[in-house]
Amino acid sequence: MLPTKISIVIPAYNEAKYSGRCLKSIFKHGHKYLYEVIVVDNASSDDTSLVAKSFPAVRVIREEIKGLNRAREVGLKAATGDIVAYLDADTEMPEGWLETVAAEFSENPKLACLSGPYQYYDVRFADKILIFFYWTLIAFPVYLVIGYMAVGGNFAARRSALEGIGGFDTSISFYGDDTNIARRLHKVGKVKFKLSFCMKTSGRRLAAQGLFQTGFIYMLNFLSEIFLKRPFTKTHRDIR
Repeated sequence: MLPTKISIVIPAYNEAKYSGRCLKSIFKHGHKYLYEVIVVDNASSDDTSLVAKSFPAVRVIREEIKGLNRAREVGLKAATGDIVAYLDADTEMPEGWLETVAAEFSENPKLACLSGPYQYYDVRFADKILIFFYWTLIAFPVYLVIGYMAVGGNFAARRSALEGIGGFDTSISFYGDDTNIARRLHKVGKVKFKLSFCMKTSGRRLAAQGLFQTGFIYMLNFLSEIFLKRPFTKTHRDIR
């Protein structure tokens, strides 16, 4: 049966600058499968809630305890769709994204999670080339070997599967969060990483932290989650 209810959850901490663009991209195309959009204002001190509330169709929930996975879990508990999709507040949904979610979950009843890579809209052309090779020559082959991979701001999962594994690990504040949920969902169904299932996003972390340093930290935590079943890095820098 084709899923008719897709809930979108967007965790947002001090994202007034970016979240409006993200929400506009969701509603721009209109879609019969889009059931609800939930923004979880994760202890923001700026106008994140006001920006979200300027969109009448958006439901805003305030979560005072800061933490990316905590915000995702709050969104999961509030969501009522068959499929719960997670975006970051600095992403921009491309045309056809929701159609792909609906089709993939309809065609494979055993699919627990669908994810794909980022396309950075504000980085240098040279960096875009390096990132392309990273996804195609490193990340995707690793996924084929491991059997699961997810990107935190570009994935959708069956609500029943998320609830079945006990939701998100709220002890994880940032790094390793996406690999953790992919690894655990892999135990109850297929976790599919599709190179063509892209999400546009800001490269602000790459610019502020450095492309290679950021890549190293993410890879370190990816491997730590796979082999040690916990993130390696316990703290992170907020970049806004």
